[in-house]
Amino acid sequence: MEEKINKELKQLLKKCDARLDLLEKEYGLKTGLSEWLEFRGISRRSFIKWSAIMSATLMLPPIFTKRVARAAEIAPRIPVIWLHFAECTGCTESILRSANPTIADIILDYLSLEYHDTVMAPSGEYAEKSLYEAIKKYKGNYICICEGSIPTNNNGNFLRIGTKAVTGLERAKEVVKDAAAVISIGHCASYGGPQSAYPNPTGSKSINEALGINSVIIPGCPYNSVSLVGTVLYFILFGKLPPTRGGRPIFAYGKRIHDTCPRRAHFDAGEFVRTWGDEGAKKGFCLYKVGCKGPLTYNNCNVPGWNEDISSPIRSGHGCIGCSEKAFWDKMAPLEKPIEARTLPGIEAVADHVGWTLVGIAVAGMGVHAIYSHFKAKSVSRQGEKPCCKSEDKE
Repeated sequence: MEEKINKELKQLLKKCDARLDLLEKEYGLKTGLSEWLEFRGISRRSFIKWSAIMSATLMLPPIFTKRVARAAEIAPRIPVIWLHFAECTGCTESILRSANPTIADIILDYLSLEYHDTVMAPSGEYAEKSLYEAIKKYKGNYICICEGSIPTNNNGNFLRIGTKAVTGLERAKEVVKDAAAVISIGHCASYGGPQSAYPNPTGSKSINEALGINSVIIPGCPYNSVSLVGTVLYFILFGKLPPTRGGRPIFAYGKRIHDTCPRRAHFDAGEFVRTWGDEGAKKGFCLYKVGCKGPLTYNNCNVPGWNEDISSPIRSGHGCIGCSEKAFWDKMAPLEKPIEARTLPGIEAVADHVGWTLVGIAVAGMGVHAIYSHFKAKSVSRQGEKPCCKSEDKE
């Protein structure tokens, strides 16, 4: 098994190095990186630390840290067309407020943002011109990032975009068909968002469902920008999008919130916050009984955290609402009460009973040990030996 892992790792390293050699030959190293980092207030040490964080985020061994740093030094500016559909722009706000790295410091220096409704300088007809020029110039080589769901009822007329008033459905089809890769970010683009909640009069659908494609999805409301950064970095390192499960990158959505929760020990001990502001809340107890959906939600919020790892919802005192899961507004409701009857994945018990079950097992174990010790002591005494539990000075 170990030999197989080493062989697979060597093959992955070989592919990565070949990819980086090709990029360096074509684009060369970024000139003056040290000066650029210093100008941005980023030390070389911090840059390498960021590289290590991104390697860990991508679930790559530490040996990839230098390769992530190298990728950042030689990466070409990948052309990106960022489309908005039915959404609140919260996902754009998330990337604009991202850290490790900040959007201004690193990401936009490695992405050529050819079109983005919110942050681009041109507007009106000039914006439309920028879009179509980018599609033509970078045909087959750009990444299309989609934010928001697509209304499909009434031929998509519930959403009209731009000076030509094309429907969102039309805009998506014309841009996506020539993209090298498509990434759907946020819950709306990934699963349809609240717009698709019953009875869904506009027929809002996810990007994949509306267009019949298989884009990588990075759900969340909003999603964590680290997951998008990691996906783009993986694309630079290996020339392809990362491995997925259910369309979601495994490095970001391979574990439940529950698995990495900083309050997990309290869950196991049966220590819960019962009402907001109670003693349990002050002591940082488990938030399941006030609605935390961590045991049912796959995401990495606890690991990279938010805003330079300052905090996350659970760390700040509110339970997970399951926003990275399909139809969470319906399936996870009510959001501040537990889903009492649902058995937790990987745990053969309902959450309310887990703590007391573990306590019961511990008590039973202590009881068995006490009975065993009692009979062992009596047995040893009958043989004329000193019981191990009595000290020599008391004999």
